[in-house]
Amino acid sequence: MAKININKCVLAVILGGGAGTRLYPLTASRSKPAVPIAGKYRLVDIPISNCINSEISRMFVLTQFNSASLNKHIKNTYHFGAFSQGFVDILAAEQTPDNPGWFQGTADAVRQSLRHIYNFDFEYVLILSGDQLYQIDFMEMVMNHQEKGADISIATIPVAEREASDFGILKANDEHYITSFIEKPKKDLLPDWVSDTGEEMHAKGRVYLASMGIYIFNRHVLTEILNEVYPDYTDFGKEIIPHCIEKYKVISSQYDGYWEDIGHIYSFYEANLALAQDIPPFNLFDDAKTIYSRARMLPPAKISGSVLEKTVISDGSIIMANRVENSVIGIRARIGAGSSILNTYVMGNDFYETLEQIAENDKKGIPRIGVGERCYINRAILDKNCRIGNDVRINGGDHLEDSDHPLYTIKDGIVVVKKGAVLHDGFMI
Repeated sequence: MAKININKCVLAVILGGGAGTRLYPLTASRSKPAVPIAGKYRLVDIPISNCINSEISRMFVLTQFNSASLNKHIKNTYHFGAFSQGFVDILAAEQTPDNPGWFQGTADAVRQSLRHIYNFDFEYVLILSGDQLYQIDFMEMVMNHQEKGADISIATIPVAEREASDFGILKANDEHYITSFIEKPKKDLLPDWVSDTGEEMHAKGRVYLASMGIYIFNRHVLTEILNEVYPDYTDFGKEIIPHCIEKYKVISSQYDGYWEDIGHIYSFYEANLALAQDIPPFNLFDDAKTIYSRARMLPPAKISGSVLEKTVISDGSIIMANRVENSVIGIRARIGAGSSILNTYVMGNDFYETLEQIAENDKKGIPRIGVGERCYINRAILDKNCRIGNDVRINGGDHLEDSDHPLYTIKDGIVVVKKGAVLHDGFMI
């Protein structure tokens, strides 16, 4: 089949998500897609980059909760040339005479935005989540959708039994048409939902087909579903997709690569630290799958007297630590002499302190921005702009109970120091 002009026939809609309570406190003042990842990116950069690498350059990002930092990032980052039709535009939830309420779910968000989206010419709508980590060629998915004459395509991934109950699970026939769907099945129902996911996947125990929350809709089908057939349904996964299987041609587009739904603090933490492995499951170093983000004019990282082991270090960092191991260090991070950073994601800082500001804060007893001297930090996430004093000890692990404090939160044994928190000299967790 001849290669299609995907940029002219596909328009992408990236969902900004809800309040993001499962990622609290990282979402206390920002939306999920705006959460920093891998030291120098934001989560929303992942779906946008996948679109650009798939030659899709027309994108809308639908936002509602804590959207200021996300809007600023997109405005400062994604600029297409004057002779290009490409754009990344924000569609914020808005009250109108027809829609007096906010977005009530994924489907409702798209429904309320159709009047803006349909000002453009396209054949297919690609609907994406703003809080997932993956590298997919959407060109293949669109061509498969077109070749099979599908109304709806769902990107699917094989998962194992321990994960299956967290997803919408489906079954497909030999031609990949979806025949049945169940949302987050209980474990006792799983034996009836085993699928032929291929020899390699079966060998790994990944025998259930899970929806990735990535959809392709034909333009007229999307309009019909949202406005005529199911006008009261607000969510794609829970309501619309299960009911569409009998009425429309819905196909499964199986993906066997790395994919992570960044829904919990634990999955966010693990996904970031995995980037420090010798061969990480998510490849930041693939020229054909570039991850785009804001181009900051930062100096190179500066390191003095440190032992580094399996560590990712971002631009502008100043590191004088004794040891940094199995960690990700974000932009403009500062780590003082004699400190040890283990199994930790340090998000870094939005600015540098001047020598005058440092001297003034020293007089007031305010710790310098970053991590001070002789600190020990293990199994933690340090959000942006934290001030960690000298001789601070943070030792995360299963011995800590889940709890929330003014300066930090503990979830699944991971200590999350809140954005802008100040931990004075000798502080211990």
